[in-house]
Amino acid sequence: MARKTGSHSEITGPRVRAAALKLFARHGFAAVSMRQIAAEVGVQAGALYLYTKDKQSLLYDLMQAHMDELLSAWAAQPKADDAVSRLEAFARFHIQFHLERPDAVFIAYMELRNLSDENFAAIEALRRRYEGELEAILQAGQAEGVLSAPDIRLTTMALIAMLTGVNTWYRDGGRLSRDAVADIYWDMVRGAVGA
Repeated sequence: MARKTGSHSEITGPRVRAAALKLFARHGFAAVSMRQIAAEVGVQAGALYLYTKDKQSLLYDLMQAHMDELLSAWAAQPKADDAVSRLEAFARFHIQFHLERPDAVFIAYMELRNLSDENFAAIEALRRRYEGELEAILQAGQAEGVLSAPDIRLTTMALIAMLTGVNTWYRDGGRLSRDAVADIYWDMVRGAVGA
């Protein structure tokens, strides 16, 4: 019997992805077996293949879902007319979005090396689209004469790395609230581009 009694694809499929996300983030993609994922979900290992082709596909699906959600959430944000306000909105959005998804963020950055070449190219294209959003803000700010970045691509990558770095140290209940962290990071972003 491949499927546990009472198992339904609309329930088990998301549970498979949630278990893989948790285990990949905790132990690393290479160290996690399909059997471990199955045990976490409470199904037989063979049942996983009803929900994913293989472990590589599962990793790709997790990364793609994260990037699709990120791009959709940013697209839904109201956009200000001026570049400085858009930059502030981007910085605050990036921090808040990523703090809500520490496991997905860890996997999205640390497990790229485990993607096949084809899957890597697809995820890299999605990442490039998101980076392009910040690049466009910086370009607009330079055109408006309110931001200064000697190399827009490098500045984009540096700002995203800085903003994403919050996930490595921030813990709820610590000395600073999420809003306080976002305020401080916005000051640092503004300083980095002379706003």
